[in-house]
Formats: sequence, structure tokens, C-alpha cells
Amino acid sequence: MKLVRSTPITALFLTAATSILAAADQQPNIVVLFADDLGYGELGCQGNPEIPTPHIDSIASNGVRFTDGYVAGPNCSPSRAGLLTGRIPTRFGYEFNPTGAFNEQPGFGLPVAEITIAETLQNAGYTTGLIGKWHQGGTADYHPFRHGFDEFFGFLHEGHYFVPPPYKGVTTMLRRKRLPGGLTGRWVGKKGLIYTDHMGHNEPDYDADNPITRGGQPVVETEYLTDAFTREAVDFIDRHDDKPFFLYLAYNAVHSPLQGADAYMEKFSHIEDIQRRIFAAMLSNMDDSVGAVMAQLRKSGLEENTIVFFLSDNGGPTRELTSSNFPLRGSKGEMYEGALRVPFMMQWKGKIPAGQTYEKPVSSFDIFATATANSEGAIAPEVVEGVDLVPFVTGKKTGPPHETLFWRQGGRSGLRHGDWKIVRMGGWKGLSNSQTPWELYDLSKDLSEEANLAKSNPERLNELVELWEKMNGEMAEPLF
Repeated sequence: MKLVRSTPITALFLTAATSILAAADQQPNIVVLFADDLGYGELGCQGNPEIPTPHIDSIASNGVRFTDGYVAGPNCSPSRAGLLTGRIPTRFGYEFNPTGAFNEQPGFGLPVAEITIAETLQNAGYTTGLIGKWHQGGTADYHPFRHGFDEFFGFLHEGHYFVPPPYKGVTTMLRRKRLPGGLTGRWVGKKGLIYTDHMGHNEPDYDADNPITRGGQPVVETEYLTDAFTREAVDFIDRHDDKPFFLYLAYNAVHSPLQGADAYMEKFSHIEDIQRRIFAAMLSNMDDSVGAVMAQLRKSGLEENTIVFFLSDNGGPTRELTSSNFPLRGSKGEMYEGALRVPFMMQWKGKIPAGQTYEKPVSSFDIFATATANSEGAIAPEVVEGVDLVPFVTGKKTGPPHETLFWRQGGRSGLRHGDWKIVRMGGWKGLSNSQTPWELYDLSKDLSEEANLAKSNPERLNELVELWEKMNGEMAEPLF
């Protein structure tokens, strides 16, 4: 056999190729699985025996479950803005939650000047994809493509029907202000449609001017929406498993409208209450979808080179969905723990110890910081308020990732400092509701926020209120 002597050019090429491969190995894939309106107490790993969630639970068993995982806001849009930017959204005026036609008004959306995790990872060589719910502005200025995403399949507003009329293959429960025949409570039809008046208003018009979109073009989607998003996510991973990628899979499950697919409704036929049964069907469907995504990572040989996060955007709206926040107080839209503390877990096989429970406060801001700190060439903006979680869950750092967490939404306000928490549940309008008193809780002894210590511990209350006022002075006026 004739030997070929390597030329300097060949050697240079081989060196460069080796360097490129080494750099790629230092760019783990990032997958964020984001549930919608999922209560703190609804997963198996969170203590719920009623609805099995083995696939979501596996992320905790293969990694870490955070008991004190917080989000940036008590409802959908501000929470997502905080995750995407790694910042308190109130700092840049993203305080409220646009719904319905407000999504399409000029000025309603994530400001173009804000740097997202998608932009940062894209600039480090990642292919970026958003599948599912956006809810960061419904007009052209705020399209996902203009915030760092290479691919988008989903919808732009706050919600969407999983199956549109005539609701084939699902049981559908819709809120109505008035029921047929002057009934009260529930009206149960013979063709899979149920009306309920327990919320006192009609189901929001989620699908008005809110098509399912691929890139910039509307498409007709025939699958149950959770299944469609999973199909697209699996395909995204399969197409990009030869390069580093960032996948933001933002399910709209278990957000209303309540629609359970037939197979899952049959699975939970033993649950007597139909509202709870539909919720169980929706959650189980999403759990199987998470399983399909994790299976594709394994099939592509990426399980050990992928950081996976699972969390919810906010606590569950219990009356609307039955979504339980047990043992926490409150629900979506409030400033109690049940709105702000969510199911939160992280997996990075071979890099972080499996099966651990981490009990210090972490934040959705930390996803941005963790992703960039562990990806070669990715540099987070200095304004990012998250921290790299890897040193904390591997024991290299022992202090709390966050000493203080701040929230504001109109007259509703909150702050956690150490184990102490203050809450003010004022009205939606106005930045300060001086007539609404602050409440004080010691979370180390009172996780359910039952014992208001404001009167018995005025010094601690004043300390936290002063800290909230100081941070509040750093915030911007609402953009909308």
C-alpha cells in the first residue's frame, strides 16, 4: 500500500476540523419544555397519585427537581418575557398580560431591543426553533423570527383550541355566561360538547385572527394540537441532530379550552367529575408528548449532550381547570406562592447528579444563564439576572442562587427575601395601592402562607417593604 505524506495544507485542514468538532462537543443542545397553567401539585414527582406523569417525572429522576422554582410573573405573557430575556420583565415595562384583540395592537409585545436567549444562542452558532405558544406580540414587529428564532410553528396569541369546531375526536367543555334552557351549573350535550356557567362568562375567542402558523404563513392543522406540536418537535430534533440546537417547546396544554382526546378520556373514565377527567386527559396527553421528545433525543444519540428543562409558565387557575397548586396558596394571577412557584426540573445526563431534590430558590431567569454559561461561544448580556445552575446542583456552590426575587403587576406585588415573603394583593390598576396592606409570611415554617405575621413582626415587614420599594424604583412604567 502506498503511503501519502500529509501536506501542510492537509494538516491544517485536519487541525481545523478537529477544533470545530471539539467546539461542537462543548455546545450542548438546549431544550425547554414549557407547560401552560400547570399547577404545582399536579405531577407524580410533585406528589400527585391521580394522574400518572412518568415521562415528565423522568426528567426529575434523571436530573434535579427544584422545590422552590419561580417564574417572572403570575400569568402567561410576562412569565414568558422573563424566561426569554432572563430579566424581571417589569424592568422593561412588560408588566401585564395581553389577551384577545390586544395581542394585535401596535406596541403590545416583547420590545425589539430586548436580547432573547434565542438570539444569544443563534449568535453562538445554534439553530433555534419555537414550537407552540408565543404570546409575545401578535403583529409583525414581534414575530419570533425577529427575536432570534430560525423556525416557528405555533400561534401568536394567548390560547388556541386543540381541535376547532366541530370538535371531532374530543370531549369539549366550554365556559358560557348562560346555559341552554335556563339551566345552571352544567349543560351536557349528546355529542361531546359540555357548557358550564361556573365562571360567569363565555369562553374567550382564542382562535379569532390567530391561525396556526408555520414560519410566517397560516396552515390548516388537523391533529390534536398537543400531538401536532410534538410531531413538529420530534421532526426538529431529527433534522438538526448534527448541529447544536435550541428548542423552545411551549405547549398550550393544560391551558383552556378544556378539550380531552377520546383515547385519554377513556383512560381516565374512572374519574367521575367530567371537568377533572378532561384535565387529566390533557395532562396525560402532554406527558406522553414529552416522552416522545425525550425518545427522539435518545434515538438521535443526544441524551447526554442535551440540557433539558421542564417548567410551567405560572400556577394553575384552579376554578377554571381544576389544576391544583397544593400545598401552596392561591392561583394564577395572584402574588401568593400558588401563582409564582411552579413545577421546575432540569436534566443533563452525565453532567449533573440524577435523582436529587434542590430546595433553594431558583428562577426561570436561570435557564438563560445556564444555557449560555455551558455553551462555547454563547455570551449572555450583562443585564441577565439569572445564574448558572450547574455549580449549585453539583455542589460546587452552596449558597442560594437567589437571595431576593421581585414581582409587580399593577397593585399586586410580591417579594421573597431569604425565607421571608411579602404580598400585596391590590387591584389591577395603579402601580401603588396604598390602601391595600402588605402581608408577611415565613415560608420556612408556613409554606401555605396561612399565618400573616405583618402585625406581629413589623420590623421584618418594614425591612422587606423597603427592599421592595428600592427595587420598584428600578422598574419601568408599563408599556401597555
